[in-house]
Amino acid sequence: MSTIKQLHKKLINKDITSLELTQKYFDKIEEKEKDLNAFISLSKKEAFKQAEKVDENLKKGKEIDLISGIPCALKDIICVKGGKTTAGSKMLENYTASYDATVTKKLKEKNAVIVGKTNCDEFACGSSTENSAFGITKNSYDLTRVPGGSSGGSAVAVASSEVAWALGTDTGGSVRQPASFCGIVGLKPTYGRISRYGVIAYASSLDQVGIMTKTTEDAAIVLTRIAGRDELDATSAHSSGRVYEDYLTGDLKGKKIGIPREYISDNLDDAIKNRFFEAVDKYKKCGAEIVDISLPNTEYALATYYIIAPAELSSNLARFDGVKYGTYPEKKDFKNIQDFYKEVRGEGFGAEIKRRVMIGTYTLSSGYYDAYYKKAQKVRGLIRKDFEEAYRKVDYIFTPTTPETAFKIGAKSDPVTSYLSDIYTITANLAGVPAISHPIGTIETDGIDLPIGGQLFGEWFDEEGILNASHTFEKNF
Repeated sequence: MSTIKQLHKKLINKDITSLELTQKYFDKIEEKEKDLNAFISLSKKEAFKQAEKVDENLKKGKEIDLISGIPCALKDIICVKGGKTTAGSKMLENYTASYDATVTKKLKEKNAVIVGKTNCDEFACGSSTENSAFGITKNSYDLTRVPGGSSGGSAVAVASSEVAWALGTDTGGSVRQPASFCGIVGLKPTYGRISRYGVIAYASSLDQVGIMTKTTEDAAIVLTRIAGRDELDATSAHSSGRVYEDYLTGDLKGKKIGIPREYISDNLDDAIKNRFFEAVDKYKKCGAEIVDISLPNTEYALATYYIIAPAELSSNLARFDGVKYGTYPEKKDFKNIQDFYKEVRGEGFGAEIKRRVMIGTYTLSSGYYDAYYKKAQKVRGLIRKDFEEAYRKVDYIFTPTTPETAFKIGAKSDPVTSYLSDIYTITANLAGVPAISHPIGTIETDGIDLPIGGQLFGEWFDEEGILNASHTFEKNF
């Protein structure tokens, strides 16, 4: 496993060129993709062009950034100018982005090598990457299991070393849950820390670009380069020039970590519970004080999320009508505009999107808005208050990332059981706080050791704190 700093050192020492490094990663992709299906599209020409540019700069003796010349991937919901951005949907299978997302632009400015776009649940709706119009992505630990979702393609690409790191998006756990299932690090920053401009929207008040890496330090390095205020995204925030990797001191003395009793219920798998408390003991050994806390409104989080998120999805996806956006139907003779929309959206959207759009439209409809959406927003406020109260007592909150290890493909055909996969992650999005999942061990399942993650929540805009805590754990264990 090579980290960003290790690869950077090889480049500046001329042990390898960026072109050679990029070719090595493409070779790995060619070798593994037939089994994994982590990518929707590859951009070889553009990747080699970027790598060549980095090699030229090195030849001229110019300094290069830490991520320059190092291959990465973007979830196929993030726009790259001139390339396809499908959002994992048949609706956008022929859409070519006419502009770069702000995160894409920032990566290009640093000369990162973007090798392609990764597979995801359609419009980021799902917890397994089974809901893609471009096939199921498979977990590299066991090809009969899901990688998690919706950023499953990015997680698998990193876990199987098809790229050094990748970007995903996290609306209710879509970076952290697949990170847990695939044994990597997944960071969801504070809402607004990274610009969402050029990222196809699912639920606008919950979405955040996330980072998937093999180490916490790599996540910090990438965050430094893509965080910050963007005039094109009114919800984005200033980062005050923070260099997040400089905060990784490896010291947790004097820090308090809260363990919320609501997350350690009888429903939690015993094997995961045991691994979790082993991780708690390790945090103690790192110098942290462990404090029992309560987040009492956690029990309402899942219901709250599955009212707010589908409502915002139904609003955001209204633009995909086959006229402005979306695939134009082959059928030409329509009696009226309603028939046209039925054809376009009926053919273009998958079953999970239709389900969530119908739920969202219902909860926003006349007579039901106050009963559902408005009430859910009030409960969301209570969930945020729980975190505010907790942070008066502790610096960070630690929980399991998921209630289970990666499940078998097709095992959760019932949508409700699939939604329960997000039970520990959605509160971070509802409250807007930063959260990171890092590996805490493995559990033997059907004769295979499957990874699980532990999740750290931090105060609003304290990414440096949870990054340092995660890094300290990683460094010592």
